[in-house]
Amino acid sequence: MSDGKHLTTWVSQKTKERFGALARHREVSESALLKHLVEFTLQTANTEQQGVAADDRARRGTRLSIRLRPDDQLLLRARARARGMPAATYVSVLVRAHLRSLSPLPKEELMALKRVVSELGVVGRNLNQLARTANQSERVAGPARDDLRALLRVCDGLRDHVKALVAANVRSWAQGYGEAA
Repeated sequence: MSDGKHLTTWVSQKTKERFGALARHREVSESALLKHLVEFTLQTANTEQQGVAADDRARRGTRLSIRLRPDDQLLLRARARARGMPAATYVSVLVRAHLRSLSPLPKEELMALKRVVSELGVVGRNLNQLARTANQSERVAGPARDDLRALLRVCDGLRDHVKALVAANVRSWAQGYGEAA
């Protein structure tokens, strides 16, 4: 148990019901919403009393509340879950991507691209070794022509895969999942 203290108040039944509805709408408990409101009020009062700009809020960014239709909320949750992000983070990334014309890569997709780049590095080093060997001697003891063609097909496939991944990422941020391209 934390060393926190309990804060209570009395309100009318109607106020309690409205507060409960707001908490449910924001998907938090009444206690969490009340705590947030108390902390926000104290922070605002402290800022006003001291005449100090809210540096912490400016560094982190400001909050924005929006209303969504229930079906849009379901889509938002599903898409955020598919990207492995909380819904609020997903919306924040979408807004930033739209405002700055970015196509962000979530962690899993970025890791996949890094693996592909790593594999391409291995292929490049192998080709470099073959070229160095060929330049140092007249006869190259190594892969046959068919092997080199297979290696070229692998490189082409990796290139096409990376291009498709990047294109799909751009489309998914613009359109979302499950929509026609």
